[in-house]
Amino acid sequence: MNPQEMVRIQNYMRKVFGTKTLSVRARPKIKDSAEVYVGDDFVGTLTLDNEDGEVCYQFQMAILELDLEDV
Repeated sequence: MNPQEMVRIQNYMRKVFGTKTLSVRARPKIKDSAEVYVGDDFVGTLTLDNEDGEVCYQFQMAILELDLEDV
């Protein structure tokens, strides 16, 4: 994923989730995915899928039972 793609996706995700603290950050060794943070908290990964010439980005977020204790 190149920096321009990450900025576009970051802006889209900020709009969808309603938070300006969301950031999409490059991964040091893996070029087809990025990490997603809200503030300083890691929330998931974003993966580029470019199959048959169609570009798709998949966001994956795990929610642990521990995360739900204060909800």
